[in-house]
Amino acid sequence: MKHSVSVAGAVVRDDGRLLAIRRADTGAWELPGGILELEETPEAGARREVFEETGIRVEVRELTGVYKNMTRGIVALVFRCRPSGGTERTSDESTAVAWLTPEEVAERMSEVYAVRLLDALDGDGPHIRSHDGKHLIQAR
Repeated sequence: MKHSVSVAGAVVRDDGRLLAIRRADTGAWELPGGILELEETPEAGARREVFEETGIRVEVRELTGVYKNMTRGIVALVFRCRPSGGTERTSDESTAVAWLTPEEVAERMSEVYAVRLLDALDGDGPHIRSHDGKHLIQAR
């Protein structure tokens, strides 16, 4: 099986709220992101994915985490971003776009997605974590 690389933006507003989407295919709340194109840099991919899924333009700051889905072979790079323009809108991939508090992130998102946003807030990264698609796998 091949690995694929995805990128996502942990977009943090000045009031501490975080940008999230409700996925059209699963109904799950996640941070905006997707597969990195072959010809683009990780930062450019994060900017493109956030804009495509939410209508929000971002300035990419720093890498806050690397997350591997051990079941599907997907390595996700998460970047802390700040909004720099645009207007919230849904897309083919999202049925809702919202600015959530860290508490709402923890309530609405599964553990493996919530941790990506919460890791981006702690300033302690980059974090490296593995999961099975539902639950974090503790490092040995």
